[in-house]
Amino acid sequence: MQQNAMPSTAGTTIKCKAAVAWEAGKDLTMEEVEVAPPKAHEVRIEVYYTGVCHTDAYTLSGKDPEGAFPVILGHEGAGIVESVGEGVTDVKPGDHVVALYTPECKECKFCKSGKTNLCGKIRTSQGKGVMPDGTTRFRCRGKDLLHYMGTSTFSQFTVVADISVVAVQPDAPMDRTCLLGCGVTTGYGAARVTAKVEAGSSVAVFGAGCVGLSVVQGALINKAGSIIVVDVNPAKESWARKFGATDFVNPNELPEGESIVDRLISMTDGGCDYTFDCTGNVKIMRAALEACHKGWGESIIIGVAAAGQEISTRPFQLVTGRVWKGCAFGGIKGRSQMKELVSDYLKGALKVDEFITHRKTLADINAAFEAMKGGDCIRCVVDMRKT
Repeated sequence: MQQNAMPSTAGTTIKCKAAVAWEAGKDLTMEEVEVAPPKAHEVRIEVYYTGVCHTDAYTLSGKDPEGAFPVILGHEGAGIVESVGEGVTDVKPGDHVVALYTPECKECKFCKSGKTNLCGKIRTSQGKGVMPDGTTRFRCRGKDLLHYMGTSTFSQFTVVADISVVAVQPDAPMDRTCLLGCGVTTGYGAARVTAKVEAGSSVAVFGAGCVGLSVVQGALINKAGSIIVVDVNPAKESWARKFGATDFVNPNELPEGESIVDRLISMTDGGCDYTFDCTGNVKIMRAALEACHKGWGESIIIGVAAAGQEISTRPFQLVTGRVWKGCAFGGIKGRSQMKELVSDYLKGALKVDEFITHRKTLADINAAFEAMKGGDCIRCVVDMRKT
């Protein structure tokens, strides 16, 4: 496609393949779907590659309180702009782009605050699985399909709001940049943007999946003094050390009577300066907080807990100076900062290739979900053009 020129498909409904989640707890079904053209301030993207994230599996399981069906899942995608609606100025047909589940309008009070990367402009409609005008761009078998996290990257073509997409360098391979749409950026940003890990500080990371290992990478770049990874899978130790961990602790291998909190406090002279939960387990979230150093330790919640789950601790833990906070997308502002991340990747300063352990075609996307359950899968990338 010639850049800038609208293709012959512009303004028409496109038929393509998509993996549809018809109901919770069931495998995705390969379907032919209709993708309507973008309306004002919308962008239609041909998706080339998508990652498969635990959040997709969480929603598919039925545990997500915002989960609704039927829906096209996927939120970690990269592709090329096919066409744009009226009023779109930041991207054009032919641009290589990354879809953003955390939008950035640059105009709302959240975007202008300088205190958060959350954007309030389309939060309500995105949470309901529809476009900002309250309708959907997907149909299949005569039924409307919902959007997911404003992105729906498990379709060969998708429509997103123009504040939910960013153009990136065309020389960056899309099977890598897709991972910057969630996993890598979420952990990396949590360490560098949300926590602002300081040189020489002690860090503990609970969970050694893609997000956890990305926290490790961010903490290493910020020159943390010690980076302790906590995981019950012994096979994750080699992965943790590959990304920069100085220590690895398996809670299942601790002596009887010694908790993970006890071990981390003893390893760090009274507690960690920073801890990160990447598991979504509320009991681990509590342990991560209580492993923090009195007076200044900060614990960052990244993992998403199941519906109805609540965190708890003794107020004394907070009164004595520990801080509990959370972040989405690592605190990164996608439209403002994504190009810098891609540039770091192209320069070799940010690891992305190393996260890819599995590759599947769109036709085998259910196998990607199965692979994710195994302890040897860090990230599976799906080639959306192979059915």
